[in-house]
Amino acid sequence: MNTSKQHWETVFTTKSPQEVSWTQTYPSTSMELIQAFQLPKSIAIIDIGGGDSLLVDALMNEGYTDITVLDISEKALFRAQKRIGERSKKIKWIVCDINNFKPKRNYDLWHDRAAFHFLIQKEEINNYTKTVNKFVSNALVVGAFSKDGPKKCSGLQITQYSCISIAENFEKLFTVEECRYEDHTTPFNTKQNFTFTRFKKKKQS
Repeated sequence: MNTSKQHWETVFTTKSPQEVSWTQTYPSTSMELIQAFQLPKSIAIIDIGGGDSLLVDALMNEGYTDITVLDISEKALFRAQKRIGERSKKIKWIVCDINNFKPKRNYDLWHDRAAFHFLIQKEEINNYTKTVNKFVSNALVVGAFSKDGPKKCSGLQITQYSCISIAENFEKLFTVEECRYEDHTTPFNTKQNFTFTRFKKKKQS
């Protein structure tokens, strides 16, 4: 087991949702940005670093039917499946480090509020961007710590993004539809500033 995977398995084994900073009672910003595309409910959606977040519940409750959740931590996905219960059988669950992810299909919409800002090496960021460029056919939503946000999360270094720098990273094949800065209030009542960006894939000639 690599160090990163060991780290996250330990986090999700030893800490409850109320003991980690990223927990949300409802993923309102993510849902707003996803629904703003006005795409059919049958689209293929993947949530990168979804862990045991409530986004999958919100998507199912809104009628989305083709949902995949990817996370490096098997324990995190197990917690999500246990919470959701019988409906979890309708979801595709993938245990994988995003650095090693080789999609077997295209996704209409790729959502990431958890993994992208943990990539700090240029090679990792480039590899992630190449995967998005190749396997995302329509829409992209990325939430990452802003320049006013934390410099570390869960004890790990992160990369901060402005609306400009995140747009530049994906500009080859994606156009920014919307970018906003938002404070996330953690379960322990501190603030973390995020950059949330909604991208549309450019039409290929």
